[in-house]
Amino acid sequence: MTDALTTLTARLAEHPRLPLGHWPTPLEPAPRLTAALGGPDVWIKRDDCTGLAFGGNKTRKLEFLLGRAKAEGHDTIVTFGAVQSNHARQTAAACARLGLRCELVLNRSVPRSDALYETNGNVLLDGLLGANVHLVDGLDETVAVLEEIGPAHVVPTGGSDATGALGYVAAAAEFAAQLTAPGGPGHVDRIVVASSTTGTAAGLVLGLAEAGVTAEVEAICVYEPADVTRAALDALLADTAALLDVPVPAGGYRVRDDWFGPGYGVETPEMAGAVRLFARTEGVLLDPVYSGKAAAALAGLAHAGEVGAGETAVFWHTGGAPGLFVYPDVF
Repeated sequence: MTDALTTLTARLAEHPRLPLGHWPTPLEPAPRLTAALGGPDVWIKRDDCTGLAFGGNKTRKLEFLLGRAKAEGHDTIVTFGAVQSNHARQTAAACARLGLRCELVLNRSVPRSDALYETNGNVLLDGLLGANVHLVDGLDETVAVLEEIGPAHVVPTGGSDATGALGYVAAAAEFAAQLTAPGGPGHVDRIVVASSTTGTAAGLVLGLAEAGVTAEVEAICVYEPADVTRAALDALLADTAALLDVPVPAGGYRVRDDWFGPGYGVETPEMAGAVRLFARTEGVLLDPVYSGKAAAALAGLAHAGEVGAGETAVFWHTGGAPGLFVYPDVF
């Protein structure tokens, strides 16, 4: 382990953390996808394989978020998301494992209210995992539900505060070790990842900088347009750097909304094509809301020559496959 990684690991160890995932997640070459894109050498970082209730990126954040909650003596967790929130599903699973009461406040923020959308996919799993699910429309209903729930430790939407972002600082350290391990790519030029509440991207950017990895992070907007996402990412990057007492990185990322489409959770032809492409070249399942739009970005960047044939690109898979089951008509 390099001196930089040793120092970073020591800083992370100062924060409470509970083991919830399977680490390290695989970093796999994708030769058939590489050939189909006709551009960069593509690898996939498989955070869909984190092991907790179909996996996903939120497991890394929850190790620190619930580590802090348990250390402070809390026994009830409340968190928020859209109806088909992957974060909510993983929070429910983590709470089940740790013996915590879990309250999920899920907002109807996607323009759908059909029975399939509100009972299948992640919502089905939330209930199976023992969470109490509250579907709400807007702020007034949210406030009323919170009053009904009573005292609880709040985990932010997407797990995206400075504590949650530590999960992806740790992921960057894990990734840095994999790069130079036998069979690894040796170096990487770009990392393409979906970005909504920005905790994943902020943690990666900070962790990569601290680990001495110079790859540029392409943060692909799936929740808000680029200006809103960039402002949120900048703020969270500063908060996380302050929590670890390290400098805020100068650059190292771009925020793109070219593949955002009509809005959060709304399908696009490019997303559907990218989901099929990953499935039929590498046997890898993406989701329609997050990883599917990030994959559309990777394909678009490759086809436009913005990610060139001489580059090595990593697609950071954030999970979410249960969402496929509430978008059957798209596929």
